[in-house]
Amino acid sequence: MSESAFGVHGPQQSVPVCRNHADRPTYVRCQRCDQPICSDCTRQAAVGVQCPQCVDAGKKNVRTPRTVAGAEIGNTKPVVTYGIIGVSVVAFAAQMLLGWDSFTQYFVFAPFLGLDEPWRFVTAALLHSTGWLLHIAFNMWALWVVGSQLELILGRARFITLYVLSAIGGHVAVLLLASPLSDSWAVGTLGASGAVFGLFGALVPVIRRVGGDLRGITGLIAINVVLGFVIPNISWQGHLGGLVTGLALSALYVRAPRDKKGLVAVVGSVLVAVVLIGAALGKYAAVGYL
Repeated sequence: MSESAFGVHGPQQSVPVCRNHADRPTYVRCQRCDQPICSDCTRQAAVGVQCPQCVDAGKKNVRTPRTVAGAEIGNTKPVVTYGIIGVSVVAFAAQMLLGWDSFTQYFVFAPFLGLDEPWRFVTAALLHSTGWLLHIAFNMWALWVVGSQLELILGRARFITLYVLSAIGGHVAVLLLASPLSDSWAVGTLGASGAVFGLFGALVPVIRRVGGDLRGITGLIAINVVLGFVIPNISWQGHLGGLVTGLALSALYVRAPRDKKGLVAVVGSVLVAVVLIGAALGKYAAVGYL
């Protein structure tokens, strides 16, 4: 009589081995894919254990919580705001120590200088009046209060882009509303007010997007706009340009579709920059500088 293929005691049972380590027998199985896994491959899950492959696949399907502007929720330190305040304070100290002739005059903005030295559209926003300490004090306070919150909502890249373009937008407005036939063409402007007004403007679309009350921010904007006309030596033109620029950019950021916020932020920021550059060049061409 021939012997059974299964042996005299029935079929032989093979011991399962880990899906990732063929030399390690195991009786533990992944709760998702039911594949055997060794102790080195077990990952604790809400129920039972899972293999590394299933854990990685699960992470890809989890949507990261984001703000209305598309920034990841979790960044709690407004490092860009800290940085801008720090650079502004250092620049103010340099102004105090070196004076107008050795420092300030090379970075302040004036319409007649902007074409040949375009960096002034940005650098002037880092300077402040050394004869009026409330100038830098108010701007840095406003930047701290508004910027530290807005940076977390917009994300660092969008925030610094909005701040810089608002500063440029403020000085472009100064340029557009100046005339080479008047003193306004040679008057220097400096201060972060245009950029800060851009932050004020940026709050409007954000608050509307979340259904908040706009009365507080609109009242703040209105008061500061009026002060720009009442208090002498304040550039209301720069305030207006920064306000409009910040409002436009923020609207693009928060109103973009959820799955296209990154693309809209990049394209929208570039578009706004092109408009500002085009407006400035158009003004210089109109007055015969080009």
